[in-house]
Amino acid sequence: MTHHDSTADAVTGPGGTPLGPSAVQPAGAGVESADLGTAPSAEDAALPPELAPAALNLFGDRLDLAAAYAELLVTDGVVRGLIGPREAPRIWDRHLLNCAVVAERIPSGATVLDVGSGAGLPGLVLAIARPDLTVTLIEPLARRTSFLIEVVERLGLAKSVRVFRGRADEAATGSSGRDPISGDVVTARAVAPLDRLAGWSLPLAVRGGRLLALKGSSAAVEIEEHAEVVARLGGGEPTLHLCGTGVIDPPTTVVEIVRERMVGPARAATNKRSRNGRTRRR
Repeated sequence: MTHHDSTADAVTGPGGTPLGPSAVQPAGAGVESADLGTAPSAEDAALPPELAPAALNLFGDRLDLAAAYAELLVTDGVVRGLIGPREAPRIWDRHLLNCAVVAERIPSGATVLDVGSGAGLPGLVLAIARPDLTVTLIEPLARRTSFLIEVVERLGLAKSVRVFRGRADEAATGSSGRDPISGDVVTARAVAPLDRLAGWSLPLAVRGGRLLALKGSSAAVEIEEHAEVVARLGGGEPTLHLCGTGVIDPPTTVVEIVRERMVGPARAATNKRSRNGRTRRR
């Protein structure tokens, strides 16, 4: 998603939900009933002292901005069902720091497209940690895009972050009068297996651009299983990286795929009538 627009467009992005009444679920909707005994508290967003050196290393003078985002995640994010209640106490190590270290794989001044952004992970975290980046958050669900738009506005990130309401394929091909968008880097966290994720994400990357997929312990197995599919989609050989080594423990596992070839959608067979009147397939 190619970006630097006006402030208003940066907040909503192409096809983004307009500012106004939030189209999110009412308080308590989407939250697991077993966890409703305790209301979400901003205290859960406090940075644990043992993680402070890593957080300062990754966010620098924007650490206060990261802390404000953490508070929004463990309060509004939990109430709206974007973050599970059990995740609130570990919002820093499991989510913010885990995502921020991926910045080491992103070149300076890059345009970043975050597929299936959800609550903004990792897209918003990267935008906070790296003010040189231009980030578009791609998310099809209205309640999530409403949350993202409000967070972008409240954190003052509208000049560098915008929200695209729609699917990855709609962003790549354009829909409803919107132009196709592409970027240098496409990120995704816990979205889909590598074969499906590559099919959705590689068309969003410019040639020579890359997909950075945040994965778990199954990353090596996924690479082995899906490398052939990735190649057919125009991607290079998937490589595994551990981001944040020496900064966070454990480091974040990232599968990186460079878009080496531009592979378009397959054309449907059409019928063509020959000179003798017979129909040929082409």
